[in-house]
Amino acid sequence: SCDRPQDTHSAENKSRSKRKRCEVWGESPKQNDWRRAGDWPVGMKNIGNTCWFSAVIQSLFQLPEFRRLVLGYSLPQNVLESCCSHTGKRNIAFMQELQCLFALMLGTWRKFVDPSAALELLRDVFRSAEQPQQDVSEFTHKLLDWLEDAFQLTVNVTSPGDKSKNPMVQLFYGTFLTEGVHEGNTFSKIETFGQYPLQVNGYRNLNECLEGAMVEGEMDEPTASPSVKYGQERWFTKLPPVLTFELSRFEFNQSLGQPEKIHTKLEFPQTMYMDRYLYCNKDLIQMKREEMKRLKEKMVTLQQKLERYMEYGSGPARFPLPDMLQYVLEFIATKPAVAVSSAQSSQTTLLHSQAKPRVLDVLSQPNSIQERTDTRTEDEAFFLANPSPQQGSSMELQPPVSPAELSERPAPHVVSEEELNLVQTCLQRWRNEIEQDVQDLKESIAGINLSIEQMYCDPLLQQVPYRLHAVLVHEGQANAGHYWAFIYDQPRKRWLKYNDISVTESSWEELERESFGGLRNASAYCLMYISDQVSRVGADEDEGPEARQFQKEVEALSPELRHYIQEDNWRLEQEAEEWDEEQSCKIPQMEPSPTSELQDLSSESGPEQSPVCEQSVHSLSSEHARIAKEQTAKAIANTADAYEKNGVEAALCEAFHEEYSRLYLLSKETPTPQNDARLQHVLIYFLQNNAPQQVVERTLLEQFADKNLSYDERRSISIMKVARAKLSEIGPDDVDMEEYKRWHEDYSLFRKVSIYLLTGLELYQNRKYQESLTYLVYAYQSNTKLLLKGTNRGVSESLIALYRRKCLLKLNEVAASLFVSCEDAHVSEGVSILNELIIPCMHLMNNFEISKEDLDAIEVMRNHWCSYLGREDMDAKLQMKLGELLPRLLDGSTEVIVLKEPPKIRPNSPYDLCSRFAAVMESIHGASAVTVQ
Repeated sequence: SCDRPQDTHSAENKSRSKRKRCEVWGESPKQNDWRRAGDWPVGMKNIGNTCWFSAVIQSLFQLPEFRRLVLGYSLPQNVLESCCSHTGKRNIAFMQELQCLFALMLGTWRKFVDPSAALELLRDVFRSAEQPQQDVSEFTHKLLDWLEDAFQLTVNVTSPGDKSKNPMVQLFYGTFLTEGVHEGNTFSKIETFGQYPLQVNGYRNLNECLEGAMVEGEMDEPTASPSVKYGQERWFTKLPPVLTFELSRFEFNQSLGQPEKIHTKLEFPQTMYMDRYLYCNKDLIQMKREEMKRLKEKMVTLQQKLERYMEYGSGPARFPLPDMLQYVLEFIATKPAVAVSSAQSSQTTLLHSQAKPRVLDVLSQPNSIQERTDTRTEDEAFFLANPSPQQGSSMELQPPVSPAELSERPAPHVVSEEELNLVQTCLQRWRNEIEQDVQDLKESIAGINLSIEQMYCDPLLQQVPYRLHAVLVHEGQANAGHYWAFIYDQPRKRWLKYNDISVTESSWEELERESFGGLRNASAYCLMYISDQVSRVGADEDEGPEARQFQKEVEALSPELRHYIQEDNWRLEQEAEEWDEEQSCKIPQMEPSPTSELQDLSSESGPEQSPVCEQSVHSLSSEHARIAKEQTAKAIANTADAYEKNGVEAALCEAFHEEYSRLYLLSKETPTPQNDARLQHVLIYFLQNNAPQQVVERTLLEQFADKNLSYDERRSISIMKVARAKLSEIGPDDVDMEEYKRWHEDYSLFRKVSIYLLTGLELYQNRKYQESLTYLVYAYQSNTKLLLKGTNRGVSESLIALYRRKCLLKLNEVAASLFVSCEDAHVSEGVSILNELIIPCMHLMNNFEISKEDLDAIEVMRNHWCSYLGREDMDAKLQMKLGELLPRLLDGSTEVIVLKEPPKIRPNSPYDLCSRFAAVMESIHGASAVTVQ
C-alpha cells in the first residue's frame, strides 16, 4: 500500500460486524483463495494504505513471547473501572482489539484477517505527510508506547510506577552509556532505547553502520595537546531480547525542496554478534579500535606508496613506473632508420613496442605531453602482452619488425655496444627491483585487509549472538511506496514473505535481492534481531507441526477469545453456504475462469467444441490431420499411376513414403527469420524435436485416414479405408497413446502461441496496443511452458519479450497521459488500462527469472507514475486516486492475477499462417528487430 498511514472510514471499522463476502474474499470465487491452508500463517487485509500496519504487526505476532503477552493480557475489574483518562481507555481498547486480531491469526479458518477495528483506534496518530518512513517508525514507537502503558496498568497493581517490571520494557528496551569529551570536559550518561536509529548513507554493511553510530567525532584534536579529547563513544550496557534497528533511508533534498530516498546498498548478516558494542568489553574493543586505526593508517601509507609506483610522473599524464622503464629499454634497443641495411633488415629485432599513443613521444617532449584517456589500462595491457626483455638470447624471442616500421619509430642517433649493454643492465635491474617492491606492497595491503576483516572474529567476541528475525522492506520513492516483511519461521526453518493477504515461501537469496538495496527501489528500513536465548526458546517450544503449537495456544486462550474465534469461523461457513447458493442460482457463464483460460491455451478447440472439456487425443490428431488435408490430398494425387497399376495398398504405401520424405527434407532446412517450417505441418515440428518414430508414423497414417479428404472421391476414399484399417491394427503395445497425446497437445499449443504472437505483432504495428498486449502476454506465458521441454518446442522468447515490453511501455504512456488530462472520462479510461492490462502484465513479468531489460522497463513505468506525486498542477481528488493505484503498481504479489484471454483467431490453412508469418517477420526485421534484446 502507499507509504503513509491514512485515516480509514469504512463502516466495518465501527465494530466487528458481519463482513461482506466481496470484501473478505476479493474477486476470486475459488475456496482455495480465501480459505486457510492447514497451519499456514495467515495474511492481513489491506484496508487502504495500511501495508505498513501488516508488516509491523506480523513481525511482532511471530515473536512467541510477544504473542503470549498480548493474548494473556488481562486487568482486574477494579482497575478497569478506575481508569478514567482518555489515553488509558484508548490503550486498553487497543490492547483488546489487538488481542482479538492475534486470536484470529492463531485460530481462523480464513486465509487472511481484517485489522479494521484495531486500525480505527490509530486514525488520529499520524499528522505529518512530509516524511513517509518517519510515519511508519513513529507508528512502531507509538504502538510500543501504548502497549507499555497498557501493561504498566497491570504492573501498578503490585509495583506502582516500577517500569523495570513492565513486560514491554523487558522485551524491547535496552540501555546504553555515552562517554565523551566536549570542549575539554568529560561527560557520561545512561540512556534507554527501544528502536536504535542508524544512518545508512556512506556505509557498506550493518556493522560499519552501527560502529559509526557508536563512535562519533574525532577523538583526537590535531591542534590540541594529546590529553584533550573531542567526541564520544556509546556502549550498550543492557541489550533487550528483541533488538530493533531503524535504517534511515530518507533525507531532505534542499535543492529540490522535497524528501528523497537513499537507494545505496547496505548488507546485513543473519547472525549479528553484539559483543564488540558492549560496555563489559570496552577495554578489549578500544584496543582493537586502536589497532584498527593503526592498520588503516598503515594501509593509507602503503596505498599512497603503491600509487607513486603505479602513477609515476610529474605532469598530467601518469604511467606505471615498471612500464616506463620497459619503454626506455625498447627505445635504446631500436636501430636508427638510416642504419637499417638490407642485411640488417633480415635480422631479428631485439625489442619492439605496440603502445598507443607512444610513450616515447611523451618522454622525449616533457613540455608537450599528450592528453589521453585510460592510459593506465592500455599500458598495463601492453606490459602484459610484452614480457620483460632479457639479456642475451631471450631478447631474440620478440617478433621481427619490418624496416618500414623501424623508420617510423624514434631511436637513438648514436649508441655504442658498451653504452647499450650498460643502460640495459641498469634499467633491467631497476625494473626487477621495482616490480618486487610493487609485489611486496600489494601483499602487505592484502594482509592488512585480511587483518581488518578478521579483527572482531575473536571467539571471545562471539558470545552474544543475535539472530535476524524480521526484515521490514519499503519499495518506492520518498513520497510513495509499498511495505512488506520477511520473517524467519522457526518451526519450518525457512524465510516467509508477508505481503498483505499473501504469505509465501521465500529464501535468503530473495531477501537479499529485495532488502539490501542498490539494485532496485526496494530496501530494508527496519531490522528485528532476537537474542540467541529467545531464538532457542522459540525453537524448543515450536518443535513439531506449527498447527499443534497454535492449537495449544488457542486452547490456552480465555473463553471469550476462543468463542470469538469460533464465532468468526462459524460466520465464514455461513458466508460460504450463502455464496454457494447464490452461485447455484446463476446461469452458467460461457467465459472460462482465469484458470481454465490458462488451461485452454494448451489446445485449439474448434468452434463446435466446448472450451471447458478436455479434448481427447483423437480430436487433436484429427484436427492436425484436417489442417494438413490439402498437403495430404496432393500426396494422394501423385499416386494415380501406382493406384491404377498396383492397387490401393501400393498407392497408400507410395504416398506415405513420398510425403514422409518431403516433410523430412523440410525439417532439415535451415530456418530463416521469415520462415518457420514448423507452421507448415505437425510432422515437421515432431521431426525437429526428435519425436519417437512410432508417434511420427501414426500421425502421418492418421492424415491419410482423415474423413475430410475429397481430392478424388474414389481413390481418396479407398486409401482412407485402407489407412483406417491399418490404424486399427496398431495396438497399445505399439504406440504409447499418452505420449502420443502429449506431442499433439504441444503442437496445438505451439500453433496457438504462433497465432497469438503474429496477431500481437500485427496489432502493435497498427498501434492497437491494448489488443496487442493481451495476445503477446498469452503468447509469452504459454511459450514458457513449451520451452521447458526444449528450445525448439516454442518460438523465440526474446522476440515476444521485446515486443511485450515495447507494447507495455507505449500503453503506459497512453494510460498516464489519459490520467493527467483531468477529464473524468479520460481519467477513468487511463485507470482502467492500468488496472486491467498494465498491472497484471507487470506482475506476470516480475518473477525470479526477470531479465534486466524487463526490470528496467518496470522501473521506468513505476517511476513515471511516482513522479506525479505532489504535483501542484494535479488536484487533490486525482492525487487521492493516484494513492489508491500506486500500491498495486508497486507490488501486486498480494492479489490473484487475472488477465482475460484474447479472442481466438483461427487461420484457414497453414499457408495463410506461413504467409502472415513471413510478412510480419520481414516487416519487423526490416525495421528494428534484427537485434532482439
